[in-house]
Amino acid sequence: MTTTPDLIERGAGRVAVSDKRMINARADVNQLLPMKYRWAWEKYLSGCANHWMPSEVSMQADISLWRSADGLTPDERHMIKRNLGFFATSESLVANNIVLAVYRHLTNPECRQYLLRQAFEEAVHTHTFQYICESLGLDEGELFNAYREVPSITDKAAWALERTRTLEDPDFRTGTTEADQAFLRDLVAFYIVFEGMWFYTGFAQILSLGRRGKMVGIAEQYQYILRDESIHLNFGVDVINQIAAENPHLWTSEFTAEIRTMLGEGCELEIAYGRDTLPRGMLGLSADSCEQYMRFIADRRCAQLGLAPLYGGPTENPFGWMSESMDLTKEKNFFETRVTEYQTGGTLTW
Repeated sequence: MTTTPDLIERGAGRVAVSDKRMINARADVNQLLPMKYRWAWEKYLSGCANHWMPSEVSMQADISLWRSADGLTPDERHMIKRNLGFFATSESLVANNIVLAVYRHLTNPECRQYLLRQAFEEAVHTHTFQYICESLGLDEGELFNAYREVPSITDKAAWALERTRTLEDPDFRTGTTEADQAFLRDLVAFYIVFEGMWFYTGFAQILSLGRRGKMVGIAEQYQYILRDESIHLNFGVDVINQIAAENPHLWTSEFTAEIRTMLGEGCELEIAYGRDTLPRGMLGLSADSCEQYMRFIADRRCAQLGLAPLYGGPTENPFGWMSESMDLTKEKNFFETRVTEYQTGGTLTW
């Protein structure tokens, strides 16, 4: 009879907090407790508290406005379709990176707990764009192939995928300076640039529509996504800074200069995307104000990583109202438009 090899180290000493590390840990990754990084657990709890589903948001007003011949200007329609075209596949790119790369190499169970929550949220975000596409009757081929067919979107996706290509190799392992820095590049590319910079132009554009009573269903869903993404970003910042603190030999002057270059490249790609989505001013927005906003965001991300600003800072934020969209305490009831009684189990067919 064939037996399964014993993969459990019998009689091994119990895991101590001091055994836990962000990367290259020898502690048992299956043991959540004792907990070392309480901040990771708190972000997991915050993500759970922020739970929502796109189908809870009514799209009736958006459908009527989209079908109306004069409900939206041609520029507004162009901006919406470019916006949705970027986001439609971006959430899948992020999710694939979490599942195929980050989870594998981040050797802390508290952080992995949060990654599982984030992976689910990325699935919800992808579901959101399917729901919007179906509700408005958009061309799904056009929307979900924008990252292949629209140059300003393709350039961003290609830049991000190049940074994670090494980690997709099944033989890749952390544990050397070169490999650990490759992992940090991936974290910066996806958490800081992709989720922490590239999403924000789109958020500002759609939320500006919503502030004017247009496409309010999409705007509501973007607001929920923005709040998810703010937690994703803060988690990524904490992970990167914790790895750097535990492995100071990785955070060399040459490497930090490379990271600043990455943020600068990401900023310029987003500025080009902003000009593509917004060729003419509208809704109190312009390509120039979006560029100013992105430079402001880039310098904030540098500060969060302990790096010198790219653009000299402090740069004025042209969209000060965006901070209110991320603040859960600003509104009397964040979920006031949602169904208040959950009966998810009742929707299942056994």
